[in-house]
Amino acid sequence: MWRLLRDRRLARFKFRRQVPFGNFILDFVCFEKRLVIEVDGSQHASSTRDEAREAVLIAEGFRIARYWNNDVLQQPSAVLEDIIVKLAER
Repeated sequence: MWRLLRDRRLARFKFRRQVPFGNFILDFVCFEKRLVIEVDGSQHASSTRDEAREAVLIAEGFRIARYWNNDVLQQPSAVLEDIIVKLAER
Protein backbone atom coordinates (compact mmCIF):
# COMPACT_ATOMS: atom_id res chain seq x y z
CA MET A 1 0.00 0.00 0.00
CA TRP A 2 2.79 2.42 0.85
CA ARG A 3 4.28 1.97 -2.61
CA LEU A 4 0.95 3.16 -4.05
CA LEU A 5 0.46 6.13 -1.71
CA ARG A 6 3.92 7.58 -1.11
CA ASP A 7 5.40 10.63 -2.80
CA ARG A 8 1.94 12.06 -3.57
CA ARG A 9 1.36 9.29 -6.12
CA LEU A 10 -2.37 9.13 -5.50
CA ALA A 11 -4.02 12.24 -6.95
CA ARG A 12 -1.24 14.39 -5.46
CA PHE A 13 -2.46 13.84 -1.87
CA LYS A 14 0.18 13.56 0.82
CA PHE A 15 -0.02 10.45 2.96
CA ARG A 16 2.09 9.51 5.95
CA ARG A 17 2.52 5.99 7.26
CA GLN A 18 2.83 4.51 10.75
CA VAL A 19 1.79 7.79 12.36
CA PRO A 20 1.54 7.94 16.17
CA PHE A 21 -1.79 9.45 17.22
CA GLY A 22 -2.65 9.36 20.90
CA ASN A 23 -2.27 5.76 22.03
CA PHE A 24 -2.55 4.44 18.48
CA ILE A 25 -0.42 3.96 15.40
CA LEU A 26 -2.29 4.82 12.20
CA ASP A 27 -1.32 2.72 9.17
CA PHE A 28 -1.72 5.59 6.68
CA VAL A 29 -3.18 9.07 7.07
CA CYS A 30 -3.89 12.06 4.86
CA PHE A 31 -4.12 14.97 7.29
CA GLU A 32 -5.30 17.36 4.59
CA LYS A 33 -8.49 15.32 4.10
CA ARG A 34 -8.56 13.80 7.62
CA LEU A 35 -8.66 10.29 6.13
CA VAL A 36 -7.13 7.31 7.91
CA ILE A 37 -6.49 4.13 5.93
CA GLU A 38 -6.14 0.87 7.82
CA VAL A 39 -4.98 -2.34 6.17
CA ASP A 40 -6.07 -5.28 8.29
CA GLY A 41 -5.96 -9.02 8.55
CA SER A 42 -8.74 -11.26 9.80
CA GLN A 43 -7.83 -10.63 13.46
CA HIS A 44 -9.55 -7.25 13.13
CA ALA A 45 -12.88 -8.67 11.94
CA SER A 46 -14.69 -8.08 15.24
CA SER A 47 -12.24 -6.22 17.44
CA THR A 48 -13.67 -4.11 20.26
CA ARG A 49 -10.32 -2.35 20.49
CA ASP A 50 -10.75 -1.20 16.86
CA GLU A 51 -14.24 0.09 17.66
CA ALA A 52 -12.89 2.20 20.53
CA ARG A 53 -10.07 3.46 18.35
CA GLU A 54 -12.49 4.45 15.58
CA ALA A 55 -14.67 6.34 18.07
CA VAL A 56 -11.65 8.41 19.16
CA LEU A 57 -10.63 9.14 15.56
CA ILE A 58 -14.17 10.09 14.52
CA ALA A 59 -14.42 12.43 17.50
CA GLU A 60 -11.23 14.10 16.21
CA GLY A 61 -12.80 14.61 12.77
CA PHE A 62 -11.20 11.70 10.91
CA ARG A 63 -12.87 9.21 8.61
CA ILE A 64 -11.55 5.65 8.62
CA ALA A 65 -11.29 3.44 5.55
CA ARG A 66 -10.48 -0.22 6.20
CA TYR A 67 -9.23 -2.66 3.61
CA TRP A 68 -8.34 -6.31 3.95
CA ASN A 69 -4.77 -7.35 3.25
CA ASN A 70 -5.94 -9.66 0.46
CA ASP A 71 -7.81 -6.84 -1.30
CA VAL A 72 -4.75 -4.59 -1.23
CA LEU A 73 -2.56 -7.37 -2.63
CA GLN A 74 -4.99 -8.81 -5.19
CA GLN A 75 -7.05 -5.78 -6.24
CA PRO A 76 -4.90 -2.68 -5.67
CA SER A 77 -6.62 -0.69 -8.44
CA ALA A 78 -10.05 -1.19 -6.87
CA VAL A 79 -8.71 -0.15 -3.46
CA LEU A 80 -7.11 2.98 -4.92
CA GLU A 81 -10.33 3.90 -6.75
CA ASP A 82 -12.24 3.59 -3.49
CA ILE A 83 -9.69 5.77 -1.67
CA ILE A 84 -9.98 8.44 -4.39
CA VAL A 85 -13.77 8.46 -3.93
CA LYS A 86 -13.37 8.85 -0.16
CA LEU A 87 -10.88 11.68 -0.63
CA ALA A 88 -13.28 13.46 -2.98
CA GLU A 89 -16.09 13.15 -0.41
CA ARG A 90 -13.99 14.98 2.18
